[in-house]
Amino acid sequence: MSIAFLISTLYGVAVLITCLRIILDSNTPSKSLAYLLLVLVFPLFGIIFYFAVGSNYRKHKLYNKKIVIDKQSYPELEEQISTYSTNALRRQEKDLKHFYPLASLFKHKQYAFHNNQVRLLINGESKFPEVIQSLAAAKKHIHLEYYIYENDEIGQAIAELLMEKANQGVKVRMIYDDFGSRGIKRNLVKRLIDAGVEVYPFYKIHFPLFANRLNYRNHRKIVVIDGDVGFIGGINVSDNYINRSSDRLFWRDTHLKISGAAVLSLQYTFLTDWNFCSGQGLSFSEEFFPRPTSEGFGEGHYVQVISSGPDSDYPNILYSLIQMIALAKTEVNITNPYFIPDRTFLDALKVAALRGVRIRLLVPGVSDSWFVNSTSQSYFREMLEVGVEIFRYQKGFVHAKTLVCDKQVSVVGTANLDNRSFELNFETNAIIYSPSVAAEVQSAFDRDLDHSQQILLEDWKERPGYLTLIEKFLQLFAPLM
Repeated sequence: MSIAFLISTLYGVAVLITCLRIILDSNTPSKSLAYLLLVLVFPLFGIIFYFAVGSNYRKHKLYNKKIVIDKQSYPELEEQISTYSTNALRRQEKDLKHFYPLASLFKHKQYAFHNNQVRLLINGESKFPEVIQSLAAAKKHIHLEYYIYENDEIGQAIAELLMEKANQGVKVRMIYDDFGSRGIKRNLVKRLIDAGVEVYPFYKIHFPLFANRLNYRNHRKIVVIDGDVGFIGGINVSDNYINRSSDRLFWRDTHLKISGAAVLSLQYTFLTDWNFCSGQGLSFSEEFFPRPTSEGFGEGHYVQVISSGPDSDYPNILYSLIQMIALAKTEVNITNPYFIPDRTFLDALKVAALRGVRIRLLVPGVSDSWFVNSTSQSYFREMLEVGVEIFRYQKGFVHAKTLVCDKQVSVVGTANLDNRSFELNFETNAIIYSPSVAAEVQSAFDRDLDHSQQILLEDWKERPGYLTLIEKFLQLFAPLM
């Protein structure tokens, strides 16, 4: 037996085993077919790529461990806020109108709360002053969780404040994503720890564990202060989000400040992540979860925090968006930087458009990824043909992840409209059931349209055929993105 024959046989067996693993490992046929195509067309690269970033670890030990930690840590809390949420949902049924099925979709797991104050924050120049002011006012604890935290001007300013608060006796805990925030690992993290701030990476990347830990990232941007003030949205800690100079690319993003009982959900998300990262097993206490009260909030807003990731039973964020679109009666306006939807979400948009709902989609004109942008464009023609209106933002890079429906309900969060956010990353969205907040989100959307260019079906059909061919080829790999 020649060495060449032996190598060919082993290689063939490796390809066969990989293909069988792909078929058994995914519940999504399109995703399985995409990986099979990759392995069969580019065998060596395809095998390496699949085991590096494609293998489904949702059912594997690492994530099962997190699920067990989540369930064991806060049984008392789950019972308490489940009761509160159920009562709040019952009281708000009339006000929620035709969106009641959305609010009750996850009533046993994704809790909703009434009487919250909500402030919409446009871009980093609005967000960071609010965050810094709230951090400075902290009395008991500060919890931060970010995908990207950079050691730049704003990153250092917040770090100095965190160290100052830790010196004052405030308990400061911080989670950073080991991939997204890799630039702070060797310098800023050490300074924070030396100053008394507790800091842990989310899934520390080591080469032997590179495969699963690079693929499943923590894309959340959460701040919780004293259990009653929280921040959530698309803005990371980076100077990129602060538009100080006309010489730099303009970044358009949206964040949310919440005061009230809905912060309990953000706190729960942070602490279950914290217990997994740190191994500390922090238990339920009123320090972390003050009893919900409506005092001081007057006619507040009904807010539901939806979290999902490889540790959740279902792709909760995807399901919530599909339900919202299905319930829409007049219009849905979406802003998102990465539009590579799975077929279910795409069909939900098309069905809504065909039954007369006005669907408007705002995406970047200037993207940070040619590959992603081209793949996104592969969906444009079929959406335009059913009446979806598509706009490309021209002023800079739009990074906001928002949705507003029927001028009644709005979403601000961290999730992109792609398979990575729906299935692979740890994400969190806030749904606000409030006409006044929806009006603010709608107003921001309308202002962004003033800086956007609409894509018309007639013009899109006239594009060179080679562009369509490239985009359709890239679409074959869309489930992998």
